[in-house]
Amino acid sequence: MPAKKIALSIHAGAGTYPKNLDRTKKIQKKLGQLCQKGYRYLRTHTAVETVAEIVRWLEDWPETNAGTGSMLQSDGTARLSASLMDGKEGKFSGVINIEKIKNPILVAKLLQMEKDRVLSDEGAQGFARKKGFKSFDPRTKKSIERWKDLLRHNTQPVFQHKYGTVGACALDRHGYLAAATSTGGRGMECIGRVSDSATPAGNFANHYAACSATGIGEDIVDESLASTLVMRATDWKSLEKSFRKTFEEAKERHRKFAAIGLDQNGQAFWNQTTDIFYYSSITPYNSKIFNFQ
Repeated sequence: MPAKKIALSIHAGAGTYPKNLDRTKKIQKKLGQLCQKGYRYLRTHTAVETVAEIVRWLEDWPETNAGTGSMLQSDGTARLSASLMDGKEGKFSGVINIEKIKNPILVAKLLQMEKDRVLSDEGAQGFARKKGFKSFDPRTKKSIERWKDLLRHNTQPVFQHKYGTVGACALDRHGYLAAATSTGGRGMECIGRVSDSATPAGNFANHYAACSATGIGEDIVDESLASTLVMRATDWKSLEKSFRKTFEEAKERHRKFAAIGLDQNGQAFWNQTTDIFYYSSITPYNSKIFNFQ
């Protein structure tokens, strides 16, 4: 039976308190606008189509750490990771450390139809080329300058709010859920390091709930965050309880991350162990758009 309501939640990263509040307000405003645009799109599209499209928009926004303008690895190369999970079919697909691609989430979406649904490195690139994706350098002048500065000072990037992983969760008019997540990685990492964003730890959905995570990738993997949130919610029949318990444990273990989630009733939940978290949601229960926290 078709759902009488739809719901959407998106995020654009988590981290430390910002130094530039004016810039923060601009990011906040933009994220809210994208959520409203995405909600309108969701009215006539499936959850899978919607999360992929919204994450594509976020990848094209240089203020995020996904797609264009992403953080660069230690050798100055942009290696991107993204995944999508269809809650209706219970199918996960993703790309890991793909290069020379503008929108890795669109490659992940196409992999939903393939036998081998998670590809990395050259395999992911080869698949994208066969599907007609053109070569694109996602590095920007700012991302290259940032990498050179870190290299010059022989330092790792500080975990900050302004270079965040992005994600989206949607409940469509048919009652189906989906989630998608995309990232450029930590920045200055060892070549070959795998991000959480293209694993079920960073992105997960089923018939009951959908979740997308952001933050320190290793912490997210250690907690298997997104899949834990969804499976606990399914077992307990409460995404609210799942978020509360999981983040209580995370704080005890000094994890640094955040997550958004939607349940099958269209209720949105979020939590964080970081100082701030950029997110926005529109649901049948609250049409107010939430952003910077």
